[in-house]
Amino acid sequence: MKAKEIHALGDQDLSKELANAREELFNLRFRLATGQVDDTSKISQVKKTIARLLTEIRMREIAAARAASPEEVSVHG
Repeated sequence: MKAKEIHALGDQDLSKELANAREELFNLRFRLATGQVDDTSKISQVKKTIARLLTEIRMREIAAARAASPEEVSVHG
């Protein structure tokens, strides 16, 4: 899944995609252990997708926190 596709997803869709990607990674690792995986590069692709999803979720959390709280200006001195 490309970053542009991830940016277009809603919050609930992000959570669903993250759960699906984690399940897929689990299945790939299980199949790797039993010797049933033909394309081992798929594991790294899924891991990168998970990282992209987590990054997008975190970016949205940060943006929401900044929008919720006014900018604090601290003056030391």
